[in-house]
Amino acid sequence: MKFLDQAKIYVKSGDGGDGVVAFRREKYIEFGGPDGGNGGRGGDIIFEAVDNLNTLIDFRYTQHFRARKGGNGAGSDRTGAAAETVVIKVPIGTQIFDEDRETMLGDLDVAGKRLLLCRGGDGGRGNAHYKTSTNRAPRRADKGWPGEERWVWLRLKLIADVGLVGLPNAGKSTFLSIVSAARPKIADYPFTTLHPQLGVVRLSVTEEFVIADIPGLIEGAHEGSGLGDRFLGHVERCAVLLHLIDSTAEDVVESWRTIRHELSEYGGGLADKPEIIVLNKIDALMPEEIEERRTALERACGQDVMCMSSVAHLNVDTVLRRLQDFVTRDRAERAEQEKGEIPAT
Repeated sequence: MKFLDQAKIYVKSGDGGDGVVAFRREKYIEFGGPDGGNGGRGGDIIFEAVDNLNTLIDFRYTQHFRARKGGNGAGSDRTGAAAETVVIKVPIGTQIFDEDRETMLGDLDVAGKRLLLCRGGDGGRGNAHYKTSTNRAPRRADKGWPGEERWVWLRLKLIADVGLVGLPNAGKSTFLSIVSAARPKIADYPFTTLHPQLGVVRLSVTEEFVIADIPGLIEGAHEGSGLGDRFLGHVERCAVLLHLIDSTAEDVVESWRTIRHELSEYGGGLADKPEIIVLNKIDALMPEEIEERRTALERACGQDVMCMSSVAHLNVDTVLRRLQDFVTRDRAERAEQEKGEIPAT
């Protein structure tokens, strides 16, 4: 299945049904009077987040969504039928933007969350509504109110606990395939990963988290170099970033600085997220070389640097435990925040 994380669609809610002019005409009933019913309400447009979708590919083939018009009123004070609501199902983590791509209309980050984007038009009044003591035979009926219409952008930001970042060929896809059931493409050339991948890591029955692997960044990614930085949005919701650095690179410090610069230029708070720095592929180096590069990197970044080899399974469990500690702490903090936002009853 092709991965698609952006789509532009057109939505229009239904117009309201028309009211009618009608008069009661029955045998033996004199002066029946007006009995024209009101029109029915037009259909709404609602977006709903569901947990069985992970791409916006469906919107490449269906880009126009229109709700039906409400039914017209009828005699005998019969109101027209209300039109059905059109529910557009999107993946969890979908953000809805106005046509300018800057004004956010909604963020569907929880399964079952809904957003009423376009409200259906109200039905028009029938002539029975305008009956008064001085106007006993009104011949006025209103047309239904028009529905709302607009073009919107859908942008998917994957829901993950850990974001994998690094230069191309840093070993991100290999790490993901080792620690989870994900099977990303792995090869010995840059930009093997062309779209984000998700993997679920289970350390125990009660401990698990989701890792998002995005295509590698290179210098100038924020200006469009390589695959650019458009996939960085998929790690904006992560609790911690796992920064993998190829220990066989000529300058590991420069590799770290390149990614940090791209994160800072992108914005979105990525540069301020907790970061675990790991020297990968240490099975290809001598112990003294590993220590030399780790020391240089710690001096540059000002924090502890972990060493690991995904292929040789060296220190992989230690890195996963460190990630789980960050994720557990972040979930606890969010739970406390949500608990504080709920008013006491």
